[in-house]
Amino acid sequence: MTHQNPARLRAACRDGWSAPTAGHATGFTQCNLIALPRDWAWDFLLFAQRNPKPCPVLDVTEPGRFDTVLAPGADLRRDLPRYRIWRDGALAEETPDASAAWGEHPDLVTFLIGCSFTFETPLMQAGIQIRHIAQGCNVPMYRTNRDCRPAGRLSGPLVVSMRPIPADRVADAVTISGRFPAVHGAPVHVGAPDRLGIADLSRPDFGDPVTIRPDEVPVFWACGVTPQAAVMASRVPFAITHAPGHMFVTDIPDRNWQS
Repeated sequence: MTHQNPARLRAACRDGWSAPTAGHATGFTQCNLIALPRDWAWDFLLFAQRNPKPCPVLDVTEPGRFDTVLAPGADLRRDLPRYRIWRDGALAEETPDASAAWGEHPDLVTFLIGCSFTFETPLMQAGIQIRHIAQGCNVPMYRTNRDCRPAGRLSGPLVVSMRPIPADRVADAVTISGRFPAVHGAPVHVGAPDRLGIADLSRPDFGDPVTIRPDEVPVFWACGVTPQAAVMASRVPFAITHAPGHMFVTDIPDRNWQS
């Protein structure tokens, strides 16, 4: 079942629907999420400012709030398909409803970060197949050997998402995604995964492996799972994030971010 209306998709999440959101609500902006205690919010805001490719911030809530101007009436505690709860830098739980964990810290500040799922619609409209959508699985994501610029107590590696692109369409994919800088923009690397420290494309750190055909090139975009890598590397005491690939779908058309 494909949910094409953002509000109905969020309502389905509240009712227990849980699956990757790529290919759903096409034409609407999708967001990564990370919620941190107020004491860590400044560190993360600085981390995002210093690392805008993986962490393009689209909205920040007031401490303790779980609403957003990107989707009036939405509840950030319940309107994603799946959440991750982190304690001392370790994954403690995955859940379709983060309300209970949210209640542990009444001062949580939530950051909504642009997601590359947003520009997949324009890529498909240009005739470029998005393999993880075609195969009905999650996008493959990888930790790299590139360190993000540290900020305060936060540091960690860049995480990238990968999409196989026909060699003769790579320039088109770069141009199209480059028009959306608020949702990661153009790729950070094309081909040669070993230069990113990726030894085996069939074994992603997050998400699922996808088929790469002989005439295709792996293309890598900065990924909004990078904050989760920073949570792990920095042993953040408490955080709530989306589960990789399970995004918050907003009411904002993706064309609003096109430059």
